[in-house]
Amino acid sequence: MKKLKTAIIMCAGFGKRLKPLTKKVPKPLLKIDDKSLLENTVELLSALNINKIFLNSHHLRQQIKKFILEKKLSKKIKVFEEKRKILDTGGGILNIIKSSKDKNYLVLNPDTIWNKKHLSEIVRMKNLYFSKKVLNMLLVVKKKRSFDKRLIGDFSMKKNILTYNSKKEYIFTGCQIINRNLFNNLKKKTFPISLIWNKLLTDKSLYGYESKIKFKHVTDFKIYKKLISKQ
Repeated sequence: MKKLKTAIIMCAGFGKRLKPLTKKVPKPLLKIDDKSLLENTVELLSALNINKIFLNSHHLRQQIKKFILEKKLSKKIKVFEEKRKILDTGGGILNIIKSSKDKNYLVLNPDTIWNKKHLSEIVRMKNLYFSKKVLNMLLVVKKKRSFDKRLIGDFSMKKNILTYNSKKEYIFTGCQIINRNLFNNLKKKTFPISLIWNKLLTDKSLYGYESKIKFKHVTDFKIYKKLISKQ
């Protein structure tokens, strides 16, 4: 079975919903149980034996750069600084893969609290991704498993095919595998990843894999405080 060699961690966001915390600290460096969200994500990737990591940064990017150096993670992580303006989720990924020759990437949002239970799920998702020879697969979870009960669903799913219909009982967890060919001929530099998803949804070729683990995500200041109190 093929392996995933490269990961991308999305760290360029402003973290507006976590103000006032993110006025001084970038969201990936906020801590849960004395460990930053970024470090927790890097540990998950290490457990998956993925040691080539790309990271995009914009808001308070010097703090992220300093953190990586202090934790001696610079051998694993290459930082792409979006200096002039934030490129959004899709543009951030495209900016990174233009400097890489890999075909497939595991993309993670650090504001999900990943744990060891996710390891086997991501491996199974990876196996399904390669066996079906698809271009994009999202790790999704049913709304009932979300710590934040306010979250609305993103997708519906049947036989691993994601759709937008009225039910929308699945939430995107912030983990996906994506093929670089999806970005071919894209002239835009700044765009959301949903631009890619929408085209795949139209073609009924956006795939999902269901997580059975409780979904803990740092949605906003209120949820962050609740998550801290639960530790």
